Amino acid sequence: MQKFTANDGLEIAFRDEGEGLPVLALSGLTRNSDDFNFVAPHLKGVRLIRMDYRGRGQSDWGDHATYTIPQEGLDALFLMNHLGIEKAAILGTSRGGLIAMGLAATVKDKLLGVCMNDIGPELAPGGLDYIMGYLGRKPAAKTIEAAAEGRARAMAQVGFENVPMTRWVEECHNLFEQDNMGLSNRYDPALRDAVEAAGAQPAPDLWPFFDAMADLPLALVHGANSDLLTDATVAEMRTRRPDMGYAKVPDRGHVPFLDEPEALAAINAWLEEMR
Repeated sequence: MQKFTANDGLEIAFRDEGEGLPVLALSGLTRNSDDFNFVAPHLKGVRLIRMDYRGRGQSDWGDHATYTIPQEGLDALFLMNHLGIEKAAILGTSRGGLIAMGLAATVKDKLLGVCMNDIGPELAPGGLDYIMGYLGRKPAAKTIEAAAEGRARAMAQVGFENVPMTRWVEECHNLFEQDNMGLSNRYDPALRDAVEAAGAQPAPDLWPFFDAMADLPLALVHGANSDLLTDATVAEMRTRRPDMGYAKVPDRGHVPFLDEPEALAAINAWLEEMR
């Protein structure tokens, strides 16, 4: 991992691998650059740049008041400037897709295109409640293997089917650190405070942010069983952007791993639009 310095002095970790079309991969709320380990081997002719948000992965922890979508978008711009990249495509999982919409509304000239993974302008309350149920909580399991078994059971309840245990073990390695005391999350527990503070404010209308992506190559990967992105929201997104690439991934909730055949087909078609 390399690091760059954000506008407020925090050291932000990132990976920069491959050559070709610059793709900035932005992960989910509690995730990190390992979120894209499953799809990375399938992305050909791409310079894949992955950032650990502040307070996650190997990046510095800071004031939780800065764990916001606007600040994380600014960090992404600082990373692009650090690497001398004028424009990049954004592959955004969940929160990463929200950041991409924010960038489209403010610095659209920096974007080549956007591919969103199971996220849209409206977030279903049930999915948000599920996230708050675990956010900031220390894992109860003491080992990666035990966590994987628990995660397999829990994720089966939110739409994940036909996922081998080896995949849950890999994902738990991405999400947790293990030591003699057990497991810990790979993010600052104060992230929960930041999300609660954001939730205390009136929810903004995100449709103008979605509409800001007009004329950009756009794709959406949608977990068929998602509890965060509803079919109704997807239908409206496709009405507003009938040219948007779309994949509905069976046996997946929030969020698909992105190496499913349906997801890869949509991502590769999106990449071809920008070449």
